[in-house]
Amino acid sequence: MARSNSEPRTFVADKREAILRAAIKVFAGKGYFNSKVADIAKAAGIADGTVYLYFKSKDEILHSFFDRAMADFIAEGRRQLAEISNPVEKLRRIAQLHLEHLGADRDLAIVFQVELRGSTKFMQEFSAAGFAEYLSIIQETIEEGQEQGLFRRDLKPVVGAKILYGALDEMVTNWILSKKSYALGPMADEVLKVFFGGVLEQ
Repeated sequence: MARSNSEPRTFVADKREAILRAAIKVFAGKGYFNSKVADIAKAAGIADGTVYLYFKSKDEILHSFFDRAMADFIAEGRRQLAEISNPVEKLRRIAQLHLEHLGADRDLAIVFQVELRGSTKFMQEFSAAGFAEYLSIIQETIEEGQEQGLFRRDLKPVVGAKILYGALDEMVTNWILSKKSYALGPMADEVLKVFFGGVLEQ
């Protein structure tokens, strides 16, 4: 089913956005595998068939959502990091952006933390996409810090990048599951306190 060429681009963009936002809400509330295209259409206030004018399947909606979210996040991250010269402060900003971004939208966080990990297939596909670029940004920042003598040279940058990402990732998961209400962004300082200083008394 093809989309009409007469539709204005702004209308198409707005409709796609409405479908994606509805999908995030539905996936977060019902779970990806329990959700139907009809559920997304209802949440978006459109007919079921309209969804298929913009997306071929529920899988494509999830992929489109992830690709766009990662592209926007990475672009914003690179923009802000370009204004920072100190690798330590770069890692601090990466951590803050990570937690602030997901902490601002609980539905978004649930889809990222839970629904995208619902199968090995999904994890492999998404790990090969924007996620790999995100890890490379952290790795490059660690390498930069090593070159400047700020970080230990015996640390493998790729391992350090995965450790930092894993810690931030766990903070988001705990925030989702917690019955307490608290701001996620400030947890970046706690994560970096351990990452930079370790747990041994100096």
